[in-house]
Amino acid sequence: MTHDTTETMRRVMVEEENTRQDDDIEGQSWTTEQLQEDFTVSQFLAPFVLVRRKSDGVKGTLMFRHHPRLYYGFEVEIKR
Repeated sequence: MTHDTTETMRRVMVEEENTRQDDDIEGQSWTTEQLQEDFTVSQFLAPFVLVRRKSDGVKGTLMFRHHPRLYYGFEVEIKR
């Protein structure tokens, strides 16, 4: 089994994201149902989710909080 060097940092981020209020989230956000309409999800690694936007096939990441579940902060994947 490979050690995840990002786990501790991501756990802290999950705690922070789960305390976010709706008013603290800038830009567009999606409920689970809206996410399923706009994106194809390929992987979760809390508090991140790897997605492909259905409208144009662009890959990117979203952040999410657990309760109530809300996705936000779409960032386009940078190709190298």
